[in-house]
Amino acid sequence: MVRARNARRVRIHVYIDSHCHLDFPDFSNRIEQVFERMDENQVDGAMCISVTLEGFPAVLALAERHPRLLATAGVHPDYPDDEEPDVARLVAMADHPRVRAIGETGLDYYRLQGDLEWQRERFRTHIRAARACAKPLVIHTRSAAEDTIRIMREEGAEQAGGVLHCFTEAWETASAAIDMGFCISFSGIVTFKNAVALREVAKRVPEAHLLIETDSPYLAPVPYRGKTNEPGFVRFVGEQMARIRGVSAAHLAELTSSNFHRLFKEF
Repeated sequence: MVRARNARRVRIHVYIDSHCHLDFPDFSNRIEQVFERMDENQVDGAMCISVTLEGFPAVLALAERHPRLLATAGVHPDYPDDEEPDVARLVAMADHPRVRAIGETGLDYYRLQGDLEWQRERFRTHIRAARACAKPLVIHTRSAAEDTIRIMREEGAEQAGGVLHCFTEAWETASAAIDMGFCISFSGIVTFKNAVALREVAKRVPEAHLLIETDSPYLAPVPYRGKTNEPGFVRFVGEQMARIRGVSAAHLAELTSSNFHRLFKEF
C-alpha cells in the first residue's frame, strides 16, 4: 500500500477496506475492474480475509500479486467440515510479510446450531496462534457475543489485539472489546434504514478504535444494496459513518486509514 503512505504525506484523504473476500468466485477474472472502482472512490487498499485452509493460498496469492492488498490466515466458524488448524500451522501461515492478521475466526450461533464446542475450540486455537506470532485477530461474532467476549478474556486476546469485524452487536459488547484494546469495524449495514440501534453504537466508538469495511461480496451499502459488494463501496460506509458521528468525510477517511495502518503495522 505504498500509495497510501504517499497520500497521507500530501494530505489526500483515502479510504481502506479493512475486510473483504476477493478470492471468492464473485471476483473471478475481474480484479482489475475492482481496482478501477477503488480508484473511482478513493479507496487505496484492502485486507483480503482467509476463511478456509484450502482457500488460503488464493488469498495469499492476491496479496503477493497486488501491492494494494494484504492477507490474513484463518478458518471461519461457519465451516464445520473444514480441516482444523492447529497453532503451529496458523503461525506458519502467518509467517509471510503480506499476512498481517490471524482470522477470520470467532463464533457464529446464528447459522449453525447444536453442539458448537468445536467452534469454541477453533476460536481458542486462533487466539493462541495470534499471541504466538504477535499478529492481531480478525474476529467474527454473530448471536454469540457473551461467549465471544468470555473466550477472548480467558485466552488473553488483549495480548494480540485486533478487530471485531462487521459489528452488529450491542454497545456492551463493543465496550468490552474496546477495553481489551480491540477495534470495532462497521460495514454497509450502517447504511440500512432499519439499522437505527447499530448507528447509535457507531456513534459511541472512540476514534482510536474505529474501522470500516465492506465484507465484500456481501452487504453492499446504500445506494448499491442488493448488488455484489466490492472494496470501492467502502467509501459509502465511510460517508455514512461521518454523518453518524458529525464529522467530515475527509476526517473519517483519514482516521480509519490511520487506525488500519497502526493495527496491521502497514506504514
